[in-house]
Amino acid sequence: MKKILVVDDQRTVCYSLERFLQSEDYEVYTVQSGEEALVILDNLRPDLVIMDVRMPGMDGIEVLRKIKDSQPNIQVIMMTAYSTTEKAIQAIKLGAYDYITKPFDNDELLIRIKEAIKAKELMEKVVTFDGFDEYPGSERIIGKSPAMLEIYKQIGKAAPTDAPVLIKGESGTGKELIARAIYHFSNRSNKPFLAINCAAIPEQLLESELFGYEKGAFTGADFKRIGKFEQCSGGTVFLDEIGDMPLSLQAKLLRVLQDGLFQRLGGTENIKSDIRIITATNKNLEEMVKRGTFREDLYYRINVVTINVPPLRERKEDIKELVHYFIQKYNKKLGKTIKGITTDTLKKLEEYSWPGNVRELENVIQKAMVFCNSDYISLESCEGLYQNLARGSCVSLQEAIENLVELAFKDGCHDRFQEIVSALEKSMVKKAMELTKGNQVQAARLLGISRNTLRKKLEE
Repeated sequence: MKKILVVDDQRTVCYSLERFLQSEDYEVYTVQSGEEALVILDNLRPDLVIMDVRMPGMDGIEVLRKIKDSQPNIQVIMMTAYSTTEKAIQAIKLGAYDYITKPFDNDELLIRIKEAIKAKELMEKVVTFDGFDEYPGSERIIGKSPAMLEIYKQIGKAAPTDAPVLIKGESGTGKELIARAIYHFSNRSNKPFLAINCAAIPEQLLESELFGYEKGAFTGADFKRIGKFEQCSGGTVFLDEIGDMPLSLQAKLLRVLQDGLFQRLGGTENIKSDIRIITATNKNLEEMVKRGTFREDLYYRINVVTINVPPLRERKEDIKELVHYFIQKYNKKLGKTIKGITTDTLKKLEEYSWPGNVRELENVIQKAMVFCNSDYISLESCEGLYQNLARGSCVSLQEAIENLVELAFKDGCHDRFQEIVSALEKSMVKKAMELTKGNQVQAARLLGISRNTLRKKLEE
């Protein structure tokens, strides 16, 4: 259970946050002053601190400084009134993860909490590779094939520098793990690491996410917000699926890489940020440059160091080692004691083409272990394993919808049409609210519906 420390001089705020966060399965502690927070911090070691900016005695800014001096990986979310937003921005520059204005929406706060805790985990969970055993319990990049050994060398050479790195490879090959390994072995490993998927966020939302925005920049922008580039100053930003970044944003990213400068959405002030940028893509950027869908000057800026991650079908000699790694991993997570995999089952795995790469292999092993009742994974004992291998796991949106419809009718959809449609609608609204960090105006725009319609659906 994740620990959250709430620091606010108002007992009612502490009490209401404690009750709400406990209902969301967090372990919550509350104190009414910055001095009290610093006294219990070392023993408590919370995953997250939620703290008011304005407090009598030691204010939130001073407490933040001391937290970052003693435990820099602890994430801090500042609570502020509209009148103290500038103080909250100062807090961001001192290392706070984010800020939220009072009165705040609980759903919006939950989104920020989950993101902050994930950021802490990404900073603390070291990613290592073969030959590095100094970090027990770390995540590992597995493989002893010539291609993987070359990647380890490239990580070792690129990590200590600030050079931009472009990681190329198919989906599921482990590009984010490689980005995190570069971060953990870099000189910025004690600074923030933020991962952003450019394909998962619509253009206008991606712009405000990266660069921030000024008050009044668009409808619903009630106060100034800091973007990821400003928030992560001194650290590392990982831009996944860079090939999906719109051309209009590519020009702004180019300026960040060239001069370290950018402007918030709706602003005119040049903001300086010291960040290292690592990018990844599953697309052919060279072809996109020829077609004019990716800027040539940006391509050369991000392509200072290139790491090509081979698909699993091109390094099948690593499958055995990967399987044993995943068995050890899920023995701990699932409380199992599976010893290994049968020879014929391993042979089947090595014959398969793995369109979903390492991610698909991990999924197959995890499912197999859930249903396996013997000491060794086998095709006979794990019926779902063979079906997964035969079917593969990469489907388009249309195929996913068709599969959902088939499943609905197979499961018996008598009198359940509205229930099924409502469930899909609810999931889409929830995802839109997550992507927009609870901003109803932006979520409505993302869904293509009016704000009033969205409000009604949220009430429902």
